[in-house]
Amino acid sequence: MKKVRIYYAGIPAKNTKSEKREVLRNFHLGVPDNQSKEIEDFKYEPSDLAVIQGWVHERSGNTPHLAFRKRIIEEQRKHGGRTLAVDSNLFLYRDPKNANQYLRFSLDGVFPTTGEYFWNSRDPSRWQKIKQDLGIDLQPWRNDGEHILICLQRNGGWSMAGYDVMQWCSEIVAKIRRRTSRPIIVRTHPGDKKAARYIRSAPQGVEISRSPSILDDLKNCWACVTYNSSPGVAAAIEGVPLFVTDKNPKNSQAYAVANTDIEKIDQPKTFDRQEWIERISMSHWNFSDLREGRFWEQLRNYI
Repeated sequence: MKKVRIYYAGIPAKNTKSEKREVLRNFHLGVPDNQSKEIEDFKYEPSDLAVIQGWVHERSGNTPHLAFRKRIIEEQRKHGGRTLAVDSNLFLYRDPKNANQYLRFSLDGVFPTTGEYFWNSRDPSRWQKIKQDLGIDLQPWRNDGEHILICLQRNGGWSMAGYDVMQWCSEIVAKIRRRTSRPIIVRTHPGDKKAARYIRSAPQGVEISRSPSILDDLKNCWACVTYNSSPGVAAAIEGVPLFVTDKNPKNSQAYAVANTDIEKIDQPKTFDRQEWIERISMSHWNFSDLREGRFWEQLRNYI
């Protein structure tokens, strides 16, 4: 019998979104035989599996909830247990309010290079369910289009490993300009409250997107460029050729279907996406999947 501990104190105290608590509660309900225990305070208990909202990185702050997450992760490693992270889903662009209640899950890390995303358990029916629930499907690869879309990540966000987002943007624009005169649109991260400040340092000759949905920016788009962020998944699903520029492109969830040489911006490659989409679907489960134990049936084989 597995010992599972679910930690609510890893959620920011000021967070008012019920989703963060609800996903933990639904996960608890889906674990049978009293193997799971919910913990509200900052008390850690060794277990086979610890479940937390989010993750931490080397530049994370020292607020109580982040310090507690860090302690959980470190103690689990010390005791030989695993830690399940709950993150935002990669299909959110098609369901911005997350009405279908899908979230993304990984073990012991939040990059494909550091975490376990259950890809070895690929089940094609998982993608079929997500496709039906969200009304999405793989669109044919585009071989025309006018502009190039650059999608920014949070400035100072952990996924860029300290790389300033506007420095990256300026360097990428310069590289693109050496190869093509196509119009360039820059899309800021929708959750970055400081975007209006630093976007003033955007390179000259680019257009700043004001579109609420990335789908608008992907219309008539020749190619999409990211560092390693989730808009790359949206672009690949919608059939827009993708470029990932992270020094370790495998950090991107869309690496398997992405170009990595920005010098080839005018001759992007396209890829077979079926295996890729089925793989990333394996890390996405909604509240009913959790509550009814479907996710647990898969997860228990990894702990």
